[in-house]
Amino acid sequence: MASLNESQFIGADRDYRSARIVLIGCPLDVTSSFRGGTRFAPSSIRKASWTLETYSPYMRRDLKEVAALDLGDLPVIPTDLEGSLSLIEKRVEELLSDSKKPLFLGGEHLITYPIVKALKRHFEKFQIIHFDAHWDMRDTYEGMELCHATVMNKVKSLGIAKILHIGIRSGTEEEFRSGTPIQSIDSLKEQIDFDLPIYVTFDMDVLDPSLVPGVTTPEPGGLTFDEIIEYLLSISGMEIIGADVVELAPDYDTSFVSSICAAKVVREVLILME
Repeated sequence: MASLNESQFIGADRDYRSARIVLIGCPLDVTSSFRGGTRFAPSSIRKASWTLETYSPYMRRDLKEVAALDLGDLPVIPTDLEGSLSLIEKRVEELLSDSKKPLFLGGEHLITYPIVKALKRHFEKFQIIHFDAHWDMRDTYEGMELCHATVMNKVKSLGIAKILHIGIRSGTEEEFRSGTPIQSIDSLKEQIDFDLPIYVTFDMDVLDPSLVPGVTTPEPGGLTFDEIIEYLLSISGMEIIGADVVELAPDYDTSFVSSICAAKVVREVLILME
């Protein structure tokens, strides 16, 4: 049995040289508009991971088979948004240069933008699967061009081959006119390009708040955990070049269930990335 180390995600204990996947906490918590608290998420997800088994009955694989390393948190600076985004981008660039796959524990959703910027320099074409309750496709929000509500619009501007949105149920009329969210596994299979690698960005508010209340912007009518698993299983075997799990705000859920759900999502994504 693995010895308890709550400062590290369970099973992510390889040395850097042998690790294929590197987890990094990114407690960026600057632009949240409704309520903050995502800076506490990486440590809460790590702690919650130790309530799980390393074996996934969904993927039928064990984290012991996954060459992963948890490198701890990036020293992001709340008073320097641009500097923090540059730090994230630089770290991803370093990981890619060392042939590592990044998996970031947010933090707010804006971290996806610098991650994808770095990935775009290494991969000519790839697609993004975006799990979220919200489009995050605005040009500006509350006077900000760079924030959690504009992040996917900024990502799109990088020239990503395809972005597939799953779980969307909130946004402006303009955002809903810009595209159609994925509504089923069949729809995902029809629209995904099975020949292109994937980046997965997972906003925890895609799940219904009756299950996961500990998020920055809860939105009723969300997906169940079993539905999430079905979507993840549908991309099993495809090349996943990176991922992030964002927008957990653990202090709004004293039951700790939201953090456990986030940790379980991370476990499944880790196994998919191997």
